[in-house]
Amino acid sequence: MPFQLRFFATFREAVGTKTITREYDAETVGDVLVALEDEFEGLAGEILEDGGVRPQVNVLLNGRDVEHEQGIDTPIEPDDTLSVFPPVAGGSSASRSTVLDSGKSTVAGEPETGGSAS
Repeated sequence: MPFQLRFFATFREAVGTKTITREYDAETVGDVLVALEDEFEGLAGEILEDGGVRPQVNVLLNGRDVEHEQGIDTPIEPDDTLSVFPPVAGGSSASRSTVLDSGKSTVAGEPETGGSAS
């Protein structure tokens, strides 16, 4: 069956492109993920772990997280789109907190704290 497969960030680098179409003899999302790990050396051991999707990896079938379906046992149909997102880390504490001249610190959406007590 043909499937459209979409990759992001480091997984895109491992595959060499954002989107591919593959025909796998697959009945479930897990079958496709196993085939991907077998086909692409850079994906080997990066998607699946202990009979499921690795923590922090997100797999979407037609835009819906498979963890909210049947996990890797979610059935897959011809022409479905599977999107695979690697773990994402980052951000900066500077973007979350701002120190004002008065010595008070604010966090987006939260009241001001700190400074000297009156």
